[in-house]
Amino acid sequence: MSIADTPLDAGQPLRRPVQLARERAGRLRLRIAEGHSDAVARQHALGKLTARERLDLLLDAGSFTEIDMYRKHQVRGMKMAENAPHTDGVVTGSGTIEGRRVFVYAQDFTIFGGSLGAAHAAKIHKVLDLAIAAGAPVIALNDSGGARIQEGVMALDGYGGIFRRQVEASGVIPQISVVLGPCAGGAAYSPALADFTFMVRDIAQMYLTGPDVVAAVTGEHVSHAELGGADVHGGRSGVATFVYDDEESCLADIRYLVSLLPANNLEPAPALPARGAAFDRRPALTEIVPTEPNQPYDMRSVIAELLDDGDFLEVHELWAQNVVCVLGRIDGEVVGVVGNQPMVLAGVLDIEASQKAARFVRFCDAFNIPLVTLVDVPGFLPGTGQEYAGVIRHGAKLLYAYCEATVPRIQVIVRKAYGGAYIVMDSRSVGTDLSLAWPANEIAVMGAEGAVNVLFRKELAASTSPGDLRTELIKQYTEELMHPHYAAERGLVDDVIDPADTRIAVAKGLDMLRTKRKDPPRRKHGNAPL
Repeated sequence: MSIADTPLDAGQPLRRPVQLARERAGRLRLRIAEGHSDAVARQHALGKLTARERLDLLLDAGSFTEIDMYRKHQVRGMKMAENAPHTDGVVTGSGTIEGRRVFVYAQDFTIFGGSLGAAHAAKIHKVLDLAIAAGAPVIALNDSGGARIQEGVMALDGYGGIFRRQVEASGVIPQISVVLGPCAGGAAYSPALADFTFMVRDIAQMYLTGPDVVAAVTGEHVSHAELGGADVHGGRSGVATFVYDDEESCLADIRYLVSLLPANNLEPAPALPARGAAFDRRPALTEIVPTEPNQPYDMRSVIAELLDDGDFLEVHELWAQNVVCVLGRIDGEVVGVVGNQPMVLAGVLDIEASQKAARFVRFCDAFNIPLVTLVDVPGFLPGTGQEYAGVIRHGAKLLYAYCEATVPRIQVIVRKAYGGAYIVMDSRSVGTDLSLAWPANEIAVMGAEGAVNVLFRKELAASTSPGDLRTELIKQYTEELMHPHYAAERGLVDDVIDPADTRIAVAKGLDMLRTKRKDPPRRKHGNAPL
């Protein structure tokens, strides 16, 4: 007997049918929300929260409106008819984060292992359609055993419908995917299509083929964590944007991320009150960056001085660490910052750094977030490994992203900018709106020593004292072609500024560019070097 059919206790006074129906409906909703106690206990034993516990942490208290709570699968074969629980293993609906509307779906591992069938997929399709129509971010909490085998091709069709909607939503609404359990096979493409992917160590695994298949096909034996754990995707593959030790901190940072994002591509990012940045000198900047071009420092320290309260959210912190990408605020307005990181590989650009920065630039451009680019780059990483793996093609991704971007763009040359890497890092030639440089900046095809070795090879070989000649030629090359005002005199740098005034100059520049409008050429789309 279902709870909806529970009879009245004997001796109770007769109640109206409407009241009885309301009470039965309330008891049913409570039963569905509570779930099966044994299954909930097993979920907790795995170190995981339930779908509804996760939503309680993610959304503002009392804001969640569930849709399709009573949905059941309609499969009658494979012994499925006698086991048709409500929700079909996914909780869908909408709520708010700091008062701002979001749409969500959370796969429920306590029901069919969160596996996806036709009804399960239809619920996700519906919430994605609603998010696109309402112009609000969508957040997916993934915890699923994959396609429901009993439903065959209908499960695969359900995945296809999710992917198609995600592509339609790309650049229209922010998409956030969170992996809080298994996410295998075709399901892994959903996080890959999202704008940001969060993973939690120990409980999250994501891969196309599991360890058993890998062992059978290749003979390679690998654990779930080694194949597709959070650290693998956070630090090696770059699929995970953020990695956490626990679900609570993960969900808290999703709330923080949403606070920095616009609801959709037609709205500005949420602003906070102005902070007087246009009058805020930061003398510490003169101490952070060494004048010697080969001396390392942490670019994040520079970024912290530029942003309000030194507060920012770093994207892909563990992957391609030779470039830093963050979201933060300057004078209350959200900005995206890209900076070379001299602490890692001297800040050179390589394949992974180019991919990371290009993806970030395109996201910011899609959602009207101004870009600030901090340049201290010695060039692209040389070597056959990079060339054979297509560094030209991958470097072109970053070049393409900047050239295509129509949001306000400000370049700050902090120290050195050599060769093609200077061009790629949002130079004046590829369309930055405002180029600023610190007094010790060096902009050139290459460093002075390398240039002298190329230009004066014969003279150095013939010299009786090549060391002294090299020193003299390096000094001459530096004074003639690499002095701080060389690029400014030719219109490639708009101003040479005191490092302590960088926050002031950037804030004024962003204010000047706030109403920038630039329509892209009429075309279906460009052919980016994917």
